[in-house]
Amino acid sequence: MSTFFKRHRRIRLALEIGVMLIVVFALRAYMQRDVVSGVAPMFAGQLVDGNVVSLTEYRGAPVLVHFWASWCGICRLEEDGIDAIAADHPVITIAMQSGDEDEIRAYLQQRGLSFPVLADPQGQLAARYGVSAVPASFIIDASGQVRFVELGYSSETGLRIRLWLSGWL
Repeated sequence: MSTFFKRHRRIRLALEIGVMLIVVFALRAYMQRDVVSGVAPMFAGQLVDGNVVSLTEYRGAPVLVHFWASWCGICRLEEDGIDAIAADHPVITIAMQSGDEDEIRAYLQQRGLSFPVLADPQGQLAARYGVSAVPASFIIDASGQVRFVELGYSSETGLRIRLWLSGWL
């Protein structure tokens, strides 16, 4: 009789895991329903450090476009990884609804971050990309196509792998 119960517990556990995976993938699909795909919307602007940036200047190499907010707890968890990636790869971050440029500069200084930041105080650029929640990461390949989209927490390693893969696709 104990073998019977062990087998049923394993079946039940497998079913519960299967249902959880279905829910996770369905939720992910729902969250990504409005995000941009295909050709990445072009943008240009002045970074909070005063430099000018344009997405078109990164043609020829994969680039990470990362939307974040100073008030976002999950964004804080991944900001060190984004900063490390920016040391090796083209990265443009967009501070969505995080205050004015002075507030964003103060936040970066306080946190010891040096990645390039474009302010998006009203979320207009985020809306062009279909971003309604942060963090959101877009890997754009050398030809300007969106290759990968990650909503929510993404590890540094996961983003680096996607950048590498987008160089081969």
